[in-house]
Amino acid sequence: MSVLSTPAPAPSAAARERSPFEEALRRLVRRRGAMIGLAVVVFFIAIAVFAPYVAPYDPTATSWLAVRKPPTWEHPFGTDEVGRDVLSRVIYGARASLSAGLVSVALAVAIGLPLGMIAGYAGGFIEAALMRLTDAMLAIPFLILAIALAAFLGPTLTNAMIAIGLSATTIFIRLTRAQVQSVKVEEYVEAARAAGATPLRIVLRHILPNILPAILVQATLTIAAAIIAEASLSFLGLGQQPPDPSWGSMLNTAKNFLSQAPWMAIWPGLSIFLAVLSFNLLGDGLRDALDPRHRN
Repeated sequence: MSVLSTPAPAPSAAARERSPFEEALRRLVRRRGAMIGLAVVVFFIAIAVFAPYVAPYDPTATSWLAVRKPPTWEHPFGTDEVGRDVLSRVIYGARASLSAGLVSVALAVAIGLPLGMIAGYAGGFIEAALMRLTDAMLAIPFLILAIALAAFLGPTLTNAMIAIGLSATTIFIRLTRAQVQSVKVEEYVEAARAAGATPLRIVLRHILPNILPAILVQATLTIAAAIIAEASLSFLGLGQQPPDPSWGSMLNTAKNFLSQAPWMAIWPGLSIFLAVLSFNLLGDGLRDALDPRHRN
């Protein structure tokens, strides 16, 4: 005699569905370019954080017995015009370049996000005034504006970060305003407004969480531009000051010895290339992962 067993209940639709975070993470992991970019970004951040432990030499220590020596086992990246170890300077230079990228973009977001939200939600005269000011700043190319601000503030790495951050603020003002204007007409925002929610509550609870993915993607891509900007400012003498290393200042020194010691330019230039490429790949991957239209 057969025994009929009660079939197990099918999992509910909620159990089968992933959370938005899990779905975005799944899409991100499936993008090989983004994972490669993330790995390289983590690598650069790690060597920047642990520079005192991984750098074989003091980056500012000179040796007149090892001037412009080609790469050897003792100095894998060679030495510069005063005998400093290039590998150690590249490692410590990652601190300056990555710090400039992260801090300047954080400053741009801290200023641009609230201003863009105010312009997008308030509208009227406030929006017109903020956007005209933004348009005036956008009339000046990003790098030219950063150079002008850095020259006005003075040649230090901190001032270079401030100059880059202020120059990038317009990107986030315009992006945030556009995102807020798109979200504030959604039905759930109208429902919250009809329920008597204050404008501050609507903006912080209903609008901000829905525009953060776009801000995160733009911030990741802007870090790459900020690294190039910091390298340009340091190359011009407006950023990190000698003898402290920066990839841009290392290129400035190396330009005088391209034929005698090309390794002085190769390694910092390659570092800038890899860092910028990695942040761009990561930003592209985040854009695809956080876009709900991408389901694969």
